[in-house]
Formats: sequence, structure tokens, C-alpha cells
Amino acid sequence: MTEGQEAAAQAVEAAAEVAGNWARAGRHAGVAGAAIGVVAAGAAAGVAIERMTVGRGMRRRARLALDAAGPYGTLRGTPGAAIAEDGTELYYEVDEPGPEPGRPEKGDGTGKSAVNGKHGKHGKSDRSAKPVRGKEARAAQEAQGGLRKRLTAALGRRSAAPTVVFSHGYCLSQDSWHFQRSALRGTVRTVHWDQRSHGRSSRGHGQIDGTEPVTIDLLGRDLKAVLDAAVPEGPIVLVGHSMGGMTVMALADQFPEYVAERVVGVALIGTSAGRLSEVGFGLPSMGVKAFHWLAPGVLKALGWQREIVERGRRATADLFAGLIKRYSFGTPEKVDPGIARFGERLIEATPIDVVAEFFPAFAVHDKTEALVAYDAVPALVLAGESDLITPADHSRTIAEMLPDADLVCVPGAGHLVMLERPELVNDHLVSLVERASATARSSRPARA
Repeated sequence: MTEGQEAAAQAVEAAAEVAGNWARAGRHAGVAGAAIGVVAAGAAAGVAIERMTVGRGMRRRARLALDAAGPYGTLRGTPGAAIAEDGTELYYEVDEPGPEPGRPEKGDGTGKSAVNGKHGKHGKSDRSAKPVRGKEARAAQEAQGGLRKRLTAALGRRSAAPTVVFSHGYCLSQDSWHFQRSALRGTVRTVHWDQRSHGRSSRGHGQIDGTEPVTIDLLGRDLKAVLDAAVPEGPIVLVGHSMGGMTVMALADQFPEYVAERVVGVALIGTSAGRLSEVGFGLPSMGVKAFHWLAPGVLKALGWQREIVERGRRATADLFAGLIKRYSFGTPEKVDPGIARFGERLIEATPIDVVAEFFPAFAVHDKTEALVAYDAVPALVLAGESDLITPADHSRTIAEMLPDADLVCVPGAGHLVMLERPELVNDHLVSLVERASATARSSRPARA
């Protein structure tokens, strides 16, 4: 047997093992097991083809090289913790204004700290990766310097400056805001937090003991707990992406008086106020119906078989990388490989049982009426035109409820628009903070 034939045989054998793992998980889903069988077959084919052409060792080395190539997700601030109503510890970090807002954390140099590492009692942190060099890096630094000058001029008296609070999306973490955090760093006070069961926050206590399912309303109350702990006074600008945007809406729905008193600006990025059960995810019409019917049961079954599924995810890493690129970026072929790998690490760091716990909350999410709470403050509504998860039309619907908002639909961009088009997002975000700062100054006596 030649070396190529041996590699092919090993590939087919490994692919068959993966398919068997997924199928065993699928049998616990009843009817939904059929869908898992299809996924398993596709995964097996993908693994076989990939391993016949590129060796596993080479693929692993390429991933490690990308993990260490850029500083994505290595920015760290002053840590803190808020306690949710069910006792869940919600991890957050604060970047204060100043010339030295903090340094990337140290560790083993793999660049994984921002995604898979835990802080403090959760585990060891990692070293920041090497900085990107060259003309593109210099251009980015110059652009960032221009944004900071704009913010410094707009903020004026420090006492009236707002705190910008970032809420991340489903299967991500606070590190998904890497570029926006870097742009604002040292100029304005920012808070970055991890949603329950994501990033460095603890697993949701109510979900572990089965007393309370995940709902968008619960996430809104989690955000309130973080705000009470991290921003006890002063004006606030809320920034939310995807599920984070829904969390910001849930805050307004449950605490309208708080929002009226404290919030001076809001950014809703790649998110939706409802009707997510109608989203097609780029599938044919029949596939859409089947997906929405089967997905909750499939994910629940997979959550019960976490170890099997995680082995399958590792074995089919290349296939999942392709799927993540398709659903994260509008033009994945134009995205820097290091950024694409960063997005991949963020998503694959979320355990399958957490994915299953959160998924049902989106089908019943409806906060359209709550948006009126943000009608009186400067607002930014931004989406990628090629977003397959929260389509741009959902952002247009939000903008209709906020007629004075800046609506920005980015051609060719996908769901992770803040990673795919960071300069554009940063520019619009700085403009929002400028307008919000003016609002904070003009209404300061009323908010004192």
C-alpha cells in the first residue's frame, strides 16, 4: 500500500468513527436523530477529503501558528464579578481612561487565553501574542490615533464622560470586541463582561440545577447586575451584538426607569428584536422548516452526550471551521486568516450543552415594544448585509422603531461584522460616543 493509499484508508476509518459518534448521540433525539445522521455523513465526507489532501499534523501546526500570529483577544482590564439573582458569578473587566489602561495577560504564549483560558480561580491565563507589523499595522494605528483624538475632544470634562458597556453574542465572549476595545482603550471608561456560561463567567446556577431555563429576560437581569456592580453611577452607553443586543433590549423592557435615568446612548449590532423563528440561515425553504422543528431537540440530545459530541467536534475541526466562516463572515475569502481563526476559537470554546441551553430562548424572543425606551438617546443600528443569522432586515425593523438612529448596513459583511469590518464599526461607534457625550453634558443636572 502506498503512502497516499494508507493516508486515505486512515481518513476513511477516522471519518467513519466520527459518524458513529454523532449517530450514537442522535439516537437519543428520536426523530431528530435522522438529522444528526445527515450531519454525521457530511462530517465524515469532509474529514475524509481533508485528511487525504492535508495531514493532521500540518493542519494542527497551521492552527497553532494562526493562534500565535496576532494579539486578538489578549487585551485585559481590571477584573470584577457581579452576582446574578440565582447566584451565578458574572465576570467583567474595566478599562479605565489613562495612558496605561492595562497589559495583555501572560502565560504559555499560545494565544489561547482570550478564548479558552479562564481568569483567577477558573484557570491559568496566557501570554499576549506578537504584535502585527508592517504597513497595514501602521495604518491601523494611525486610524486608531485619529479616533482617540476625536473622543478626547468630544468627552470634554471627564466627570460627564459616559462608561461604554459591551455585551457579546451567543457562543462568543467579551473578547469578540477586541478591535473596539483597542480603539477606545485609554480614552473612555469601558466595561466588558461575559454572559452566564460563556467566557470566564460561571455556569448558570439555575441551569445546572434545572430550576430556571435561559431566557432573554434573564440575560437582561444579568446585565443589570453587572451595571450595578461595575457602573454604580454616571451616564452609560450600551453596546450589544447579536444576543448581547437582545440583552440590552431586555434591560429596557424590565428596567425602563433605569434606562431613562442612566443610559445616554445605545448601539445594536447584528441583532434582532424578534421573529428569529423565521430566519432561513441560507437554507432552502424546506430545510428551514425542518431546522426550526428539529434543532431544539437535536441540540438537547447533543447536550446530553457532551463528551461524544466534543470528540466529534475536534475530529471534524476542519469541517466546523468552514461552517463557522460561512455563518460568521460575509466574504470569508477576504478575511485575514488570523481573524478567522480567532472567531473560530471563540465559538468552539462554547460547550455543546451551553449551546443547547441557550438556543430555545431565541425562538420566543420578542422585544420590539421595548425599543421605545431608547428612542430618546443617540442610537446606532448596524448590520452586515450578508448576515445569515440575524439578517439585515431585522436591523432595518429596529431602525423603524428608532427613527433618529443611525442605520448602517455594511455590504458584503456577515454576522461578526465587528471582526470583519472593525475600522468601519469603530468609526461609527466613536461617532455614537461623541453624540452620547454631548447628551450626557446637556442633561447632567437631571441625571445627577
